[in-house]
Amino acid sequence: MKLLHTSDWHLGQSFFTKTRKDEHQAFINWLLQQVRSEQVDAVIIAGDIFDTGTPPSYARELYNYFVVELQKLNCSLLVLGGNHDAVAVLNESRQLLACLNTYVVASTDLPLSEQVLLLPDKSGAVGAIVCAVPFIRAKDVLQSTAGASGLEKRQALGDAITAHYQQLFQLAVKTRQQQQLEVPIIATGHLTALGVSQSESVRDIYIGTLDGFAAEGFPPADYIALGHIHRPQKVAKTEHIRYSGSPIPLSFDELNTEKQVVLVEFTGRECQQIRPIAVPLFQPMQVLRGDLATLTTAIPQVAAAHPEHSVWLCLEVATEDYLPDLQQRVQNLVADLNVDVLQLRRLRNPKRQALTAEQQETLAELTPQQVFAKRLQMEDFDDEAAQARLSRIQQHFDQLLLELELERKA
Repeated sequence: MKLLHTSDWHLGQSFFTKTRKDEHQAFINWLLQQVRSEQVDAVIIAGDIFDTGTPPSYARELYNYFVVELQKLNCSLLVLGGNHDAVAVLNESRQLLACLNTYVVASTDLPLSEQVLLLPDKSGAVGAIVCAVPFIRAKDVLQSTAGASGLEKRQALGDAITAHYQQLFQLAVKTRQQQQLEVPIIATGHLTALGVSQSESVRDIYIGTLDGFAAEGFPPADYIALGHIHRPQKVAKTEHIRYSGSPIPLSFDELNTEKQVVLVEFTGRECQQIRPIAVPLFQPMQVLRGDLATLTTAIPQVAAAHPEHSVWLCLEVATEDYLPDLQQRVQNLVADLNVDVLQLRRLRNPKRQALTAEQQETLAELTPQQVFAKRLQMEDFDDEAAQARLSRIQQHFDQLLLELELERKA
């Protein structure tokens, strides 16, 4: 049984006003070729197939195109709902797509029996049992308790998610025993696991979810296919719990990591290999840093390297002084070049950088916790009494933030 794990397509995304339609079309065609050449039995999309709950028509067309073309390759498809996906949008075609060997689990608001799926291989026999877990909304697994603190609500949500996984896994084991199947059990998820590395495009959708789900809460499945984090990575240094990451860069900082999908192969219940497959960069994108003199040389070189495509640029301009006409200077610099400057940042003098730009941070890129930590650094907490006061301040802030986040999810 060969499974191909991918996630976070975000069909319909607008990137600094630029459409990603051509990139997504190129990726889908590339992915279909991988399914054909690798003889993949099933594809799992672990959430966020769409970028918004109301995707544009071309995004739905790409989705439908992939389903139809994948069916021609005798490959089944499992689509999990993500936090960007609207449950109603995914469910509206659920019954229709079931006739095309496609399984859609948009939310946990389904009988448990409909969340444990028997995925067929190319011969039609059961090749794997899947605990199909989409993005879990607090209201689907947790009843609000009056008077509960933010910490108690967070703990309750973590316990409820763990319990949901265990229920599905026990049902999967029971199904495997009853049908005497020698097949692996796969689990999915769309959440933030503790200790993962995020990117800019994830940070703004991270607030309002559980802080992080401990790897110990996952069931002992043979492979766990996760989505929501856009950087491909292993969880808790384990080979079989992975984020595939998004297939195209959804922010400029994701250019530092090669995009991939993950091919997982089983013989019976035995995992033979877990192999990442690198995804090509379909749209030239680059981050350039330096003063105006450096950029005057670097930008034409980048443009010359991609004569057939317009290059999307993020420019980080180092300057000792504030230049009120910086944007106009940059526009003049790229006027005759086949590039689009989508993001322009200023890197100030060293003292200024120490506060704001040493790590290329802007206020929009910081989490509330990071902003609060930077504010606390401006105060003096030297003696024992001051340290106690600092601890109380931090506790009050953490509790307030948790309560606000849970209210947003309620």
